[in-house]
Amino acid sequence: MTRSEITEVLDRPYSRELLHRDLCRLAYVAKDGTPRSIPIAFAWNGEQLVLCTSTNAPKLHALRANPAVALTIDTEVHPPKILLIRGTVELDVVDGIPDEYLQMNGSYEMTAEQRVVWEREVRSLYDGMVRIVVTPTWAKLIDFETTLPSAVQELVQRRSARQEAVQDAHAELQA
Repeated sequence: MTRSEITEVLDRPYSRELLHRDLCRLAYVAKDGTPRSIPIAFAWNGEQLVLCTSTNAPKLHALRANPAVALTIDTEVHPPKILLIRGTVELDVVDGIPDEYLQMNGSYEMTAEQRVVWEREVRSLYDGMVRIVVTPTWAKLIDFETTLPSAVQELVQRRSARQEAVQDAHAELQA
């Protein structure tokens, strides 16, 4: 998929809405070769997704060995809106707490007082973190209005072809 095709998908209104959510599911291959999918907070900077984790997180070993990942960001309503992203990660070890970490956790419902306590706890727990920066290499939006999963789209096309064939046969019988 070209960069412009990816940008076109990510610039759609539903995609922009999904990219402002708090949580995605990160899929990667663990060091033992088995798949993993974990919920994790993220921030979108307009070009990349930034996830943050502790410096001792087991997923870091796996991501260093195989930086290919897939992300899903979706809604819990009908019809669902689903943004699928594949990409590669770069790991950026930082001292202290990355701004993105504080940003991505900023929309949880907390009072101002709770936010102060939460941030103090975070700063006392982590002396450093790792920014997991995902650069999209592929993206697809499924909104069930204008786009469908490819298998469902194929079924819709088959049904249309069947219906057209029945109409053609009926028209021949009428002639």
